[in-house]
Amino acid sequence: MMSSIVRRVTVSIAVAAALTGVAACSGSDSDEGGRGDVKGSAGDREGSGEARTRANPIAALRSVEKSTDGADSAKVESTTTMGTMMSMKADGALGWADGLTGNLTITYTGGTMADQMRQLGTTSMEARYLPDAYYAKMGDKFAEQSGGKHWIKYDYDDLAKLAGGSGAYMKDQMQNTTPNQSVKLLLASGDVEKVGEEKVRGENTTHYSGTVDVADLAGKNSALSADQLADLKSQLQQAGVTTETIDIWVNDENLLVKKAEKGELATGSMSSTAYYSDYGVQVSAEEPAADDTADFKDLVQSRPTS
Repeated sequence: MMSSIVRRVTVSIAVAAALTGVAACSGSDSDEGGRGDVKGSAGDREGSGEARTRANPIAALRSVEKSTDGADSAKVESTTTMGTMMSMKADGALGWADGLTGNLTITYTGGTMADQMRQLGTTSMEARYLPDAYYAKMGDKFAEQSGGKHWIKYDYDDLAKLAGGSGAYMKDQMQNTTPNQSVKLLLASGDVEKVGEEKVRGENTTHYSGTVDVADLAGKNSALSADQLADLKSQLQQAGVTTETIDIWVNDENLLVKKAEKGELATGSMSSTAYYSDYGVQVSAEEPAADDTADFKDLVQSRPTS
């Protein structure tokens, strides 16, 4: 039997690690989301006239969506805060040519998640993302209570059953993912403006900003059924999630180099910032050894000790 703290952390990581992957590199393909043939150019961005000025950001973002999606992989650095639940940072490389793959080192820096992880002797873990599941490597203290196994396997089908509509949405996003969900959301909302030219880590970029309705756009960027989508919207409302502000920075090659998302939860502010570099980097992730891996479903169903 395992302690209740191990069970709580097992469930929390199911959400946290998945959200980290989704936040760092997320979005399901949507042909309506901007895979059009219109491309923004430097000349377009300098266009005159109100109608042309309003159209320019959309045309430019369609090109960004296509270029970033086609790059297949990148190095990623991100920070995420979700109210009092957690704050964390992640670093690694992810690919999205055929579902989300890659490796991230995730460090919990605050919130209840960091407190729970400290009780297991660590605040950092390795996450491996594969097309059908992701794996979280825990510390030795966890292994002492899980039959000597250091890894937890989270099958996406099991995650879909974990939390109703939000679990189904998480599965959808993890299996159909590119790093430019934020671009697609802005395109789908139609509420986007060009802020200006800015430097990001020494690189010339164009800054775009907009506001999206989270529940409405979740339906436009996923393959959820009507019942799953209704459940997701209900859960978002209960969590206090309504609108989200998205800012993106794009380089001269029409590649996303930074994104920032901000919103409000019932438990406080939600924010995520990610930086992308080294597009096309080689990414590989291997399934951990079976004899060193515990299954999430089995851990949750096991009887806890006090």
